[in-house]
Amino acid sequence: MSAEPAGTAPSVLTLVRGRADRLRNLMRGLAAQSVPPRELVIAWMQAAPAPDLPDPGCPVRHVLVPGEPMPLAAARNRAAAAAAADLLVFLDVDCIPSPTLVAAYRRAAATARGLFLGEVLYLPPAAAGARDPADLDRLARAHPARPAPPEAGLRAEPDPGQLWGLSFALAAADWHAVGGMDEAYVGYGGEETDFAARSAAAGLPTFWVAGARAFHQHHPVHVPPLQHFAPILANAARFRARHGRWCMTYWLEQFRAAGFIDWDADAPAIRTIRPPTQAEVAAALRPDALFS
Repeated sequence: MSAEPAGTAPSVLTLVRGRADRLRNLMRGLAAQSVPPRELVIAWMQAAPAPDLPDPGCPVRHVLVPGEPMPLAAARNRAAAAAAADLLVFLDVDCIPSPTLVAAYRRAAATARGLFLGEVLYLPPAAAGARDPADLDRLARAHPARPAPPEAGLRAEPDPGQLWGLSFALAAADWHAVGGMDEAYVGYGGEETDFAARSAAAGLPTFWVAGARAFHQHHPVHVPPLQHFAPILANAARFRARHGRWCMTYWLEQFRAAGFIDWDADAPAIRTIRPPTQAEVAAALRPDALFS
C-alpha cells in the first residue's frame, strides 16, 4: 500500500441501513486499496452504528441520519458535509471496491474536472463469501444496460443520466456548488438522476473512469421494483416538473405493462390505475436475478 499525504486522498462515503455484513466487506476492500482513502464517512440511516466493524485502513467518521422512508438524498448530503477531503467518492454499501478504485478516482480528479463514473460488476449468489479480487473478477457480470469503461484514462459520457449512485466521484467544491442532492426526493428513485442533470446544467462534464471497478454483492431484487411503487411515481413526477422529461422510464414502462399506471413518454402526468397488491409485490421478488 503506497504512502501518500492524507490531503491528496479522497473521502469515501457510504449509506447504511442494515446490511452490516455488506458494509464489512466494503471496509475490507478499502483496507486493500493501492492508495488508501483519507477517511470513510458512514451515514447511518438507523438508530446506531453496527458493532464489530473491521479496520478499513483509514479513519472512520459516523453520521446518523434518521428518517422514513429511507432518507437517501439527505444521507448523502450529511455525509458530504462531514467529509474532510477535496474529493468525494460515493460507494454503495453493497459494493466491494477493487484495489485500484480509490487510486483511479484520485487520478481522474487530478486529470480533469467532472462527475466521474466507475464500472460496477454484479456478483451472483454463488459468489457469497468471495473476497479475493481475482475471484471477484472471474465471477462478476457486467450489467447489460451499462457501457464498458475505457481501457485507460477517461472517456467523456454525453449522457449525465448514466450516473448511478453505486459508485461515482466528484470534487467536494463541485458537489456543494451544485447544491448536493435534492432532499425533496423521498424514498427510492430519481435523486441521483436529478443531481446529474443539475450538474450538467452547471457545466460539469461526465466521464467514465478506467480502473475504478467495484463489485456489487448479490441480494434478491424485485422485477419490477413494486416495493418502491409510490416513491418512484412521486419522484418521477418531481423530476419531470423540474426538467421537462421523465426519468426511470424503464420502470414506468414496466408498471404500465403490468396495468398499474396509464402513462407514456409524452404524458404530462402519470395516472395511477391501481397500486400493486402485497401479493403482487411478493411475487415480483427474484432471489437469483442480478439486475432489476
